Amino acid sequence: MTWEVVLGCVVIIIARIGDVSLGSMRTVAVVSGHRGLAWIFGLIEMIIWVYAVSAVVANIRTEPAYGVAFAVGAATGSYVGVTLQRWLTFGEQVVRIFTRRGEELFEHLKCQGFGVTHFQGTGRDGPVSMLFVQVRRSRTARVVSAARAFDSSCFYTIDDIRVANAAGSGASPSGPAAPAEVACASPPCVTEESAPIAPGEGCTHENRSMT
Repeated sequence: MTWEVVLGCVVIIIARIGDVSLGSMRTVAVVSGHRGLAWIFGLIEMIIWVYAVSAVVANIRTEPAYGVAFAVGAATGSYVGVTLQRWLTFGEQVVRIFTRRGEELFEHLKCQGFGVTHFQGTGRDGPVSMLFVQVRRSRTARVVSAARAFDSSCFYTIDDIRVANAAGSGASPSGPAAPAEVACASPPCVTEESAPIAPGEGCTHENRSMT
């Protein structure tokens, strides 16, 4: 293997790392609704990809090492792309936190300056609280750190948000909203001291949303 081939392999690996990483960032931009960034990432990604593929196809029979370099670059690019996604600051995310210390954690996050929506529910082992926190991607780690520091046993999930403030709603999931009484749906509710209650007659769930 000559130095020219080695240099060609290095260039192909770097090119593939670049275009696969850009592909990951383009996906984030698309999901977040940033059309301009998605267009730019896609354009650069395809330019790099075309030249990398053409270099491999033109020499694959005489230099099989180019094919290996192509695969190594693609695999490494996937790793780098996932890492870069964690550093991207554009777009919004929603953090769902499940805890048995809902009231305390609700107040704690509110005092930290986060908009929080608190729901009461029932899990496998009894009552459980679910907190929704909508934040910029750059602040997601702060929410998780604050929640875990307060309740190390809490469980959380993180999702990207493509659209917030649906038409006519006037409020985001973590924005201010008046307390609402939501009637139970079927099947009928059953209490310990009474017979089944018809839907909407007595069993209600209270949702609170505060910032």
